[in-house]
Amino acid sequence: MRAISGLWRWRHNPLRRTTDLTEAWVALAALLLIMAAAPVIGSLVGTTTQDSLQRAVRVQMHSRHRVTATVVSRLAGAVPEPDPDTAITHGARSRVIADWAAPDGTLRQGAVLTNLKSPHRGDHFTIWTDGHGRIIGRPLDSTTATTHALLAGFGAAALTAGLVELGRRLIVWRMVRRRYARWDQAWDRAGPDWGKAGTGS
Repeated sequence: MRAISGLWRWRHNPLRRTTDLTEAWVALAALLLIMAAAPVIGSLVGTTTQDSLQRAVRVQMHSRHRVTATVVSRLAGAVPEPDPDTAITHGARSRVIADWAAPDGTLRQGAVLTNLKSPHRGDHFTIWTDGHGRIIGRPLDSTTATTHALLAGFGAAALTAGLVELGRRLIVWRMVRRRYARWDQAWDRAGPDWGKAGTGS
């Protein structure tokens, strides 16, 4: 709105300089570009990200299997920081030795993080494995994928708007620098005669 009001204000102003009008046009062009380009780029990035993440969801749902594990014994010691690629849940509280059957039928045993508060031998809990029974992270769900896609779209739109605004500021900065340089040249020309009687007569 400031760009439009700036153009209107300078339209017939006798004090208007060419740079004033140019600056207002640059501001208007930047505003229109932000309004047109930012939503389009945000939408394209969001849609592309959504398609990619939903494909990943389908692949992970197909390749990752939820199986039931049985506690064999509890492991003493502090619970290590979960690896994002192999963590069962973010709320893992205990480390245990557990048995589970892999989707291919083989029996597996190993150290597992579990969200059981106080695990005992024979307790059951669920884990995610690949087709060979190796523990793997929970598959990405569709809702989380959509949230990430929306954030990516909003981020791309905001980045586009920021870059356009940065471009506008750089152009205006160059114009102001040029204007000051012209003023310095004019003062240099007028300087030797400044304040002398009869100057300009």
